[in-house]
Amino acid sequence: MKNKKPLPLIEKLELVDTGTEGQSIGRHNGMAVFVKNAVPGDVADVQLTRKKNKYAEGKAVNFHTLSDKRTDPLCRHFGVCGGCKWQYMKYEEQLAFKQKQVHNQLVRIGKLDIPPILPIIGSKNVYYYRNKLEFTFSNKMWLTEQQIGSGKEFGNRNALGFHIPGLFDKVLDIDQCHLQAEPSNSIRDEIKRYALENELTFFDLRQQTGLLRTLIIRTSSLGQTMVILVFHSHEKETIEKMLGHLAKKIPQITSLQYVINPKRNDTISDLEVHLYSGEDCIYEEMEGLKFRISPKSFYQTNSQQAYELYKVAREFAGLNGNEIVYDLYTGTGTIANFIAKNALKVVGIEYVDAAIEDAKINARLNGIQNTSFFAGDIKDVLNDELVQKNGKPDVVITDPPRAGMHEDVVKKINELSPEKIIYVSCNPATQARDLGLLKDNYAITHVQPVDMFPHTAHVENVVRLERKQ
Repeated sequence: MKNKKPLPLIEKLELVDTGTEGQSIGRHNGMAVFVKNAVPGDVADVQLTRKKNKYAEGKAVNFHTLSDKRTDPLCRHFGVCGGCKWQYMKYEEQLAFKQKQVHNQLVRIGKLDIPPILPIIGSKNVYYYRNKLEFTFSNKMWLTEQQIGSGKEFGNRNALGFHIPGLFDKVLDIDQCHLQAEPSNSIRDEIKRYALENELTFFDLRQQTGLLRTLIIRTSSLGQTMVILVFHSHEKETIEKMLGHLAKKIPQITSLQYVINPKRNDTISDLEVHLYSGEDCIYEEMEGLKFRISPKSFYQTNSQQAYELYKVAREFAGLNGNEIVYDLYTGTGTIANFIAKNALKVVGIEYVDAAIEDAKINARLNGIQNTSFFAGDIKDVLNDELVQKNGKPDVVITDPPRAGMHEDVVKKINELSPEKIIYVSCNPATQARDLGLLKDNYAITHVQPVDMFPHTAHVENVVRLERKQ
């Protein structure tokens, strides 16, 4: 077999923009070059790692000029860990690029007619803003370039941390993460210390062996902490000793639970969760409303910004108390219950059965009596029979996953012809696609980006549409 020809080095490439995946972009001979570990404004030599007809990918290997948009990253795992790719970019610059991303997706790519985009709502906390993290146990610790270069022997390769991007069975050992507030780091470190001291086995993803699989930590603004440990097999005595130690060592844990997962994937949605100690849930609060969060519940991972996001949706809806609102992709009914006091009736639809049960519990918990929730595939549930029983919507709020709405759902919204549509999106690209299917009947009147995830390229965007007369 012939050796592949090495890809070229581009010298002194100026980086001028960012991509949706967090890379920076330069142009060379009319071709876009997506570059890792660089910031717009940098001038760098770039070693190409992939080359196609219309674009190339590469890594900056030598810098000639450093951008004034740069700042020092806080985390020592930066550059190896797959998260927080923009941590070396000043936060105000991150916001500017996210605002530009929304404009590009809606106008330049989507060809949509929009009003001036409102200034992006930044996150008050740019670190320690997440209320949920999931760590993976592995006996295949990823060795960094520094570790390899140290010449040390690493006989024990047990790790508790995050997956290396693109390598499903390699995990970077994390000793401090700046995404979630204490006691998150203390919990993770104590679990790892106990596991090593007691010679517990870490999971081998290829061989499907080992006791310890994953660790989920959930926190709330009310000071509650949920820990879910996932084990590969039911070694009862070993598990109870570990959980007993953790409950005694870290009393801030208000909900300690565990799962036995013998499957070949890490999802726990179809598995039983066992309560070891404390409550079986934690609670989040907004404007006096309490929201129950169980181990499998979805809740926006930035609680503070979720409140800002929901306020935008409520403001854009402009409810006066007489409207029937349909909340599509309602999840655990957070938006539905949040706006219920401003509407005549709210109908929430979600495809995850467990989420709908949580939505109903949250309504009862807060004494809300004008919400109804339905589980099932939204393109099937949103039908004439549902509308006949619940009334034709005056307002539709939709908050779909990254893939956007199914084409049949968009078609049905057009058919129902509500006065207003509030489209909350975590992916402006699929949002732009769906808005294109609505533009014959609806005009876009407001566009509001919201930053939920500082130091990443992700941006949330809320669009208000009004029916054309």
